[in-house]
Amino acid sequence: MSGWPILSLTTFLPLVGAVFILLIRGEPDVVARNARNVALWTSLITFVLSLFVWANFDPANPGFQMVERVAWIPAFEIGYHMGVDGISVLFVLLSTLLTPLCILSSWTAVEKRVKEYMIAFLVLETLMVGMFCALDLILFYMFFEGVLIPMFIIIGVWGGARRVYAAFKFFLYTLLGSVLMLLAILAMYFVAGTTDVPTLLGTDFPFQMQIWLWLAFFASFAVKVPMWPVHTWLPDAHVEAPTAGSVILAGVLLKMGGYGFLRFSIPMFPEATEYFTPLVYALSVIAIIYTSLVALAQEDMKKLIAYSSVAHMGFVTLGMFTMTTQGVEGSIFQMVSHGIVSGALFLCVGVVYDRLHTREIARYGGLVNNMPRYALVFMIMMLASVGLPGTSGFVGEFLILIGAFQDNTWVAFLATTGIILGAAYMLWLYRRIIFGKITREDVRAMTDMSPREILVFAPLIVLVLWMGIYPSTFLNMTSASVERLVVEYQAAISDGRPGVSVAQR
Repeated sequence: MSGWPILSLTTFLPLVGAVFILLIRGEPDVVARNARNVALWTSLITFVLSLFVWANFDPANPGFQMVERVAWIPAFEIGYHMGVDGISVLFVLLSTLLTPLCILSSWTAVEKRVKEYMIAFLVLETLMVGMFCALDLILFYMFFEGVLIPMFIIIGVWGGARRVYAAFKFFLYTLLGSVLMLLAILAMYFVAGTTDVPTLLGTDFPFQMQIWLWLAFFASFAVKVPMWPVHTWLPDAHVEAPTAGSVILAGVLLKMGGYGFLRFSIPMFPEATEYFTPLVYALSVIAIIYTSLVALAQEDMKKLIAYSSVAHMGFVTLGMFTMTTQGVEGSIFQMVSHGIVSGALFLCVGVVYDRLHTREIARYGGLVNNMPRYALVFMIMMLASVGLPGTSGFVGEFLILIGAFQDNTWVAFLATTGIILGAAYMLWLYRRIIFGKITREDVRAMTDMSPREILVFAPLIVLVLWMGIYPSTFLNMTSASVERLVVEYQAAISDGRPGVSVAQR
């Protein structure tokens, strides 16, 4: 595949499928069936193409690989520039894996406007993959902002009773921060004369300028993560979104902020990063502890998992700003793990919601008696979220805490309390839903998981156990790029403050 534009094929193939669906005509039932089939097969072929990206990726090379470059707006030094490194390649795979699973999970749950729903998901996939591959800031910004449009439509059209409120809140929160990032991109262009990411990574911006640029990028990425206190849009968006929308929102869209920190904020503005690291530590620790306590008080399953996502992403931001090899590798691993585990947890909520049409925890109880397969799947994902050794959740949190202990013992100690609280709210949720006696006839009538639902969960369970038992498969993909990022960051800090090493800061 070396002569093929493999990244462009992987990025834009879903758009081809969306066009095919757009052209489907006939009776409503026929249109819906054909739209589902085209969307599923398009997303599966896209996933196979992303496996070729994995197969052709050289983990020992820390630079950008499979690079594609075309002059786009040559008068302004803006180009179509695509490539992946160890930081981005796993997110491409995560995006292409979750999309067909979301389409499968929506097979019977979405009955109205199926054609438009499948088009929205395929367009969303193109924008997600393109964002992780883009190596030009303008191109990145277009993909980064474009993601908002299909997700806004998915929440606003196929969501719950308060879907319009949740969709606008999601859109306005995320758009506001991104406007500041656009201003920062323009400022960088006027200084460097280009928006090419590799060129900008080698540009030395003055310290005062770094401060303002870092804050502008932070405004955008912090909302996407989301960090405390700009996290309030997330529970509303999750509760009102359809199940598949929640899976993509938690699985991929929350990773856009963390990816942005690693790709732009930290390597391009190293001195500003060091300056603001205590702020990030404080916000991360507050997010971990505060949202874990809020999760304990929830009566809605989706809201509980949404607040747990904020707490887990607090670990991610904490790990990457330690700027230790273990911390950064752990944050990338944790983002991928969280994408799989939280996506699976929202799918677990969708399974019972499709049967009883309520997410209220108190309405359930005793499901192990009539849904044993569901109880097993939910248990695996719940334990992975808690961070049980042998699951993917343990490896990321362990590496992050090692990195945090190297940099600040008190921050690491406070963050560790989040693991205890996480075990409390997840075990509490599982006990109330799965164990006990069945006291309601509608709960007694619920049937166990169908073969289609088992097919959706099977690859997620395999990945959770694979990442937990043999994590080096994934850590080896990121190690060279992370090592280069950490070394260059430390060199930049040492150059910026003569005679002071990173270890002494």
